[in-house]
Amino acid sequence: MPFAEPGCLENNVEPFHRTHDLVEQVTVRDVHDIRDCALALCNFAAEFDFRAALCGDIATSEPMVDAQGNVLAADAFGWLGDGERWWEDHRLALRSPLPRACRYEAEPFWCNAQGFHTLTPNPYLDEIGLTDFFESRFRARATIVVPVHLPFAQVSANCFIHRDLAKTDLAEEFAELGAILGLLTRRFISTYVSTMRSHKRRIPGNCDLTKREVECLRWAALGKTDREVSEIIGISHATVRYHLQRAAEKLESVNRTQTIFKAGQLGFLGASN
Repeated sequence: MPFAEPGCLENNVEPFHRTHDLVEQVTVRDVHDIRDCALALCNFAAEFDFRAALCGDIATSEPMVDAQGNVLAADAFGWLGDGERWWEDHRLALRSPLPRACRYEAEPFWCNAQGFHTLTPNPYLDEIGLTDFFESRFRARATIVVPVHLPFAQVSANCFIHRDLAKTDLAEEFAELGAILGLLTRRFISTYVSTMRSHKRRIPGNCDLTKREVECLRWAALGKTDREVSEIIGISHATVRYHLQRAAEKLESVNRTQTIFKAGQLGFLGASN
């Protein structure tokens, strides 16, 4: 076993060092590191008979690539067999329940036809059916999934699929590997995205909104009019408009919709539970 049972510090030195080495191996510091880092993650998963299927951004049809523009899903992850070229399906993020689930869950989980098996209960996932997906649309009968939530509201969905495609129960494998796969995947995806991100800014840096500006934006994001916001928080209609206009100027937005969108990307609006 690569990781020792919890115990005294001396007994955990070796697994600690291996974890540190693995994290370093999947850390992308330059575009020329991408392929080697991807292979390091794939090789670790392969030790436990898993194959990696990674997607850096479920909102785009562009696949992850290395410094030469080679598609990682094919060149590094090896998804080239008949029926395996999932990365060519540009509608996958909209049709598959797995990327959909990653919008609602931040921690690794495993799933099969019976449902999602998460570290803590998530009622949002109870509404997503998996029976048809695993019985007719997915090659395997179960998978481990690692969501990665990134700056600017970017969501990454990553699957680890056992080589025994008929395997329906991954509870034991998830208990052993879920945490380390989550750690390594997050590091690889976050550093890949940071390295590949365009230098062209679409959101201003060092944006500092006031408490009132954020409060007005939150109610506006819920569909409230300026007059309704003024009644809710007890300030004048004109003052609400002033705060929203100031927020738009700081976010370099051209209208109300774009202001709310940018504020949401920067995490000012939070989530409505």
